[in-house]
Parts: sequence; C-alpha cells; structure tokens
Amino acid sequence: MKKRNLFTVMLMITLSTSLLFAQGTKEETAAQKTAEDNTLTVYAYDSFCGDWGPGQKAVKDFEAKTGIKVDLVSAGDGPQMLTKVEMEKSNPVADVVLGIPNDLAAKALESDLFESYDAPALNDIPEFLKFDSTNRLNPFDYGDFAFCYDSEKLAAEDVPTSLEDLTDPKYKGKIILIDPRTSTVGLGLLLWTREVFGDDYLTWWEGVKDNALTITDGWSSAYGMFTEGEAPIVLSYTTSPAYHVMWEDTTRYRAAIFEEGHSLTIEGIAIVKSSKKKENAKKFVDFILTDAQEDIATTNTMYPTNSTSQLPEAYEWAPIPETQLSLDYNDISKNLDTWEKEWTEVMSK
Repeated sequence: MKKRNLFTVMLMITLSTSLLFAQGTKEETAAQKTAEDNTLTVYAYDSFCGDWGPGQKAVKDFEAKTGIKVDLVSAGDGPQMLTKVEMEKSNPVADVVLGIPNDLAAKALESDLFESYDAPALNDIPEFLKFDSTNRLNPFDYGDFAFCYDSEKLAAEDVPTSLEDLTDPKYKGKIILIDPRTSTVGLGLLLWTREVFGDDYLTWWEGVKDNALTITDGWSSAYGMFTEGEAPIVLSYTTSPAYHVMWEDTTRYRAAIFEEGHSLTIEGIAIVKSSKKKENAKKFVDFILTDAQEDIATTNTMYPTNSTSQLPEAYEWAPIPETQLSLDYNDISKNLDTWEKEWTEVMSK
C-alpha cells in the first residue's frame, strides 16, 4: 500500500513537472516569436555599419525611442546590397535597405523589390534630391564626388582644376582610384566622366590609367591609403575635408573643385515589398529622415537631405560646387553594363 501511494505521488510530481516544463517552453517560444516579430532587419552598406559609421548610434537611438529592435546587417556596397536582395527575393530576409544611390535608381526600381512610401519628412526635402517620383527610394543624405588632395604633399600650383588635368603625366603614381564594379564611389567617377566627356569618356580613362597608383575595391581602403600618405590625390567627396576639421582639427585635406562641375550622389532608403513588418519599417524610415539626419550627415560626412537640419561650422570646408551633374537614370540602366565592360577592357590593357 505504501509502495502504491509512493508511486502515485511520484507520478503526480513527474506529470506536474512535465506540464510546468511544457508551459515554460511554450512561454519561451512565444516570447522568442514576439521578439522576432518586433525586430527589423536592415541591410546597409559596410561603412554605415562599421565602428566609425553612423549605423550603431542610429539603431541605438531608434530602439530607445520606439522599443523596436533592429538587426543591422552589413551587406556590402550599393550594387552588392541590391544583388543580395534580388537573390533573396523568393526567401526574403531584409525589411529595409539603406544606401541605394541615385545611380542605381533605375535598376532598383525595375527589380520591383521595394514599396512606395510617402514619408511625411519628404515635405522638408528639396525637390532636386527626390530622385524617385514613386517614393520607393527616399533620399536621406547626399554629396558630390570630388578628388581630394593632401595640401602638405601637393603644391598649390599643382592642384588640379578639371578632370582633364588629372591626365597630365606630372600626376603619375599620385592618384588613387576606385573600381566602379564594386563601389558606388568608383561608379560615381565612371558616370562623372560620361557626363563630362560623353562617348569620348574612355579617352580620359586611357589618359589617367598611367597616373593611378592603384585601383581599390572600395572607398575605405582608398581613403585609408590616402591618409597614410601613399598618394596625394584620392577619389572621394567634396564633404570629406569637413571630417578632418571636425574630428582632427586640421585643414590639411581639401577638395579640388572642377570647372566643369561635379557628379551628384544621393543615397536612398527603401522598404522591401515582401516585408511583413511594414509599419515598423515606416517608423525606421521616418526616423532616418528626421531625428537621425544630423548624426548620419556628420558621421558619413555628407549633407543631410532634410532642410531643417543644422550642420557644424566645419562644413565651411565642404564646398558645394556651382554645377552639379547627373545622368538620366534610364540611360544609366540601359548602358551601365556596356560602360563597365568598356572600362574593364581599357583598364586591363
């Protein structure tokens, strides 16, 4: 009798424990699912996500303001991000993609990957920056491509004043270029030469090829070599000198302003059409276009698109060119593959 009672008690304890464990597992699963449902996956370019980029602070501030968690994923440069989202079309991962430039607008819109969003902040963004009339790509920062130079290594009389100047043999081994196939900055120069020289653009590339110290895969490596003193001229932005004024208190690095004008670049943020978290995604876009504008601009050393933003005095060293150039996006979409192939042929000879 005692054994039977003991067995009954043990059975009851075992069943109770199993029920409690099952309940605990259900609660943990439910909590995990709730956390996943409240987490946005955001693809952004590498430098945005890096230790020195604006991404980590932007995410932290957004999470504190909204309670929405963000998984910020470094997804390469603009072209690489777009390719990644296209490859994942049947099994989508990202909810938001940040950093698609105007140069890739036609290709991005043709892919039909993104959803239109008329963000309220668009009312404070100048019309010339709205490069997508469907508002699938909302502009969050912008700048102008430029060649920056080291004023301690390059004499004032040797500062180039045009793209054509850079083909002069006196610059042999003094220029760092960037590959347009792997970098939006490199692509910016390719399109810049198309804007200035038209069908004769390859003549410029043939002339500048011998003056290039190297052609890097991305902006970070190119600019790192430049600041380490390996060459006195590098492809970058007109805003790059402001970084050194703000964070290093030096005006050593400057942007050369060219008489023919500079190619305008605008970076956009988009909501992935297949996202199941559209409302949270819209909140993130709104945050990037408002509260995060000044931090992103000063950390990226670009200009904010929101006209209500305030910038530090250091931006006096970030000249805005009188002429800002931009190719038709449909023209880019139709011809980019050809231009890149032609560029590859010329530069590999």
